[in-house]
Amino acid sequence: MTVTWSWRLLRAGRLRLDGGGMFGVVPKTIWSRMAPPDDDNRIALSTNCLLLEREGQRVLVETGFGGKWSDKERGFYDLERRTVLDALAGIDVAPETIDHVVVTHLHFDHAGGLTHLSAQGQPATAFPRARIHVQGREWDDACANRAVMTRTYLRSHLDPVAAQIETYAGTAEVLPGIVVEPAPGHTWGQQIVRFRDGTGPVCFPGDVMPTVNHVGAAFSMGYDIEPYTAMQTKLALLARATDDGWRLVLDHEPGDPVVRVARDPAAPDRFHLTADTIPDRGSDRGSDRGSG
Repeated sequence: MTVTWSWRLLRAGRLRLDGGGMFGVVPKTIWSRMAPPDDDNRIALSTNCLLLEREGQRVLVETGFGGKWSDKERGFYDLERRTVLDALAGIDVAPETIDHVVVTHLHFDHAGGLTHLSAQGQPATAFPRARIHVQGREWDDACANRAVMTRTYLRSHLDPVAAQIETYAGTAEVLPGIVVEPAPGHTWGQQIVRFRDGTGPVCFPGDVMPTVNHVGAAFSMGYDIEPYTAMQTKLALLARATDDGWRLVLDHEPGDPVVRVARDPAAPDRFHLTADTIPDRGSDRGSDRGSG
């Protein structure tokens, strides 16, 4: 029997990151036409999360950057004063009712929402009932702060949830119909999340491809710990998405983040994206959103 989940897109807050960092070796003259930067060279991004539900179980995929930031820190990244907890409250879902959380990796803009500030002003788990699912390599690297960026694996996001962590060493079905699968490159331990809804297969690829503008082979982040591996992981994912009819939900896309993938008939190693239905907004459909 095929297991299906219903799901909603959650917007967990906007931010801005350096455009050069987000596009790596791609020249600014190219990427700035697709993602215009502000005066500080930062581009607009979103932190997109998913809420999956089935037979009374609730699964949160990704948590955004959370709310434990000083005004100075907020200024660095132009962080919106909105978190995944606000997004859940907007649909009348209490954090205590979340049974599982799956994160692609543990950088601050993906795992910061695992914790919040308690009434005493200390970092505490935001989802006290939940098991938190992550690759073992990612957890080990995060705890050891193995990163090319400073202040992205933060103890305030990790220590309060250590007892809730479930780790994996490869592809695993964490719950019926929900599969995690290693997707190295951005980090060594990054994973994608796959499931099915009533329409077909859905994949949340994390920072394998953060926005629609990253569909091209060379459009990879300067933050990737292994750039060549990241590129190969992305191309393999796009090929599978095309062949198997996956919808992708892009974690940092500020526009329409749900896309389908197709090969360019004139160049089979290049791909096009087309916006698809977003469940929490009905049947909004967009036009072609980019090519590689």
